Amino acid sequence: MADVFADVLKKLREVQRLAGWSDEELAVLEKPKRVLKKTLRAGGKQYAALRVQYNDARGPMKGGIRFHPAVNESEVTALAFWMTLKCALAGIPYGGAKGGVAVDPKKLSAKERETVSRAYVRAFAGHLGPLIDVPAPDVGTDAQVMAWMLDEHEAISGRHEPAAFTGKPLALGGSRLREEATALGGFFVLREALKKFKAGKTVAIQGFGNVGRNAADVLHAQGYTIVAVSDTKGGIYRPQGLDIAAVGKQKDSKGTVAGFPGAKSVSSEELLELPCDVLIPAALEGQLTEENASRIKAKMVFELANGPTSPEADMILRKRGIPVVPDVLANAGGVTVSYFEWAQNLTGWYWEADEVRSRLEQVMVRAFEELYDEYKRRKGIDLRTAAYILAVNKVLEAERARGRIA
Repeated sequence: MADVFADVLKKLREVQRLAGWSDEELAVLEKPKRVLKKTLRAGGKQYAALRVQYNDARGPMKGGIRFHPAVNESEVTALAFWMTLKCALAGIPYGGAKGGVAVDPKKLSAKERETVSRAYVRAFAGHLGPLIDVPAPDVGTDAQVMAWMLDEHEAISGRHEPAAFTGKPLALGGSRLREEATALGGFFVLREALKKFKAGKTVAIQGFGNVGRNAADVLHAQGYTIVAVSDTKGGIYRPQGLDIAAVGKQKDSKGTVAGFPGAKSVSSEELLELPCDVLIPAALEGQLTEENASRIKAKMVFELANGPTSPEADMILRKRGIPVVPDVLANAGGVTVSYFEWAQNLTGWYWEADEVRSRLEQVMVRAFEELYDEYKRRKGIDLRTAAYILAVNKVLEAERARGRIA
């Protein structure tokens, strides 16, 4: 199993030389503040559970909870680190965290999912809360899971605290546009990136879950041609473009996009190497590797998944002149609207969809402009390196203001 966090540390030390951080400064970002581990007991079975709280210099820690059989400490720690950078890059007042349960949610009944969800909150009670650490949905979890978790949290705390979890149903204080927030925020960034890097509008999307499907819908509605999509059961390719609404209907009825009429069948791995202007990995980590990076035909890689590109693939793509818009900005729309939800919960003042969309666009466009300026100013670096420099500098600024470092 790949040590994802080891790759994070390697990148961080590599960027240190360019950014000029001292060893004391680097030490602040090299390890999480807290790693919490528990064994959940639900339905006569046991599941390993984690919550990694990485950094809280800029505010309460923030990050999703995933239910996936491959959940492990290295992966969750890397995701918590990236959340720290993501929140800093977007300019929102959060630190970073992440959580997970090593379970296959597809093998759980609805009742078992609820039992595991509530057990997670009980396991980490005292470490979660609106001013401590605010979870949200991630891979394998959704608004219903957040509803169960919030209910359990409030039963333990004895008071209403809707701001303790985000990504909730509207009935419990969720924000409008939360479901499509990652995809919509990604669209705003992609639109600006294409102005700078002059790529076209044909798109291949690996992953057709919440993020990938919403990305296909949003981009198709904005005039982009979606030539390929895939899910865990297979993929489809049509160079002239797919009817995304029809693909979505098949996904709902058959549970997969595979076998869509009039499209060529491809695997998720083959999709990555198809000719297109923009390749969007929107599934899991580690999809672009040293092995396949030399065969990527896209003119731009846009990371809606977390950590889809290995350091070796990054280097190959950079040498080939293929820009990679990094996950820490590309998919920050989700945590940005989570921040909006949290703010609405704390104030009791709720916004209409148009206001959420307008505020999201403002945040994402500003963050991209900041990143692009840093990228241009430091000639010869890639966008990911520029993102690390910008985000870490913001975290270090907060650490200095608190007196934690000189």
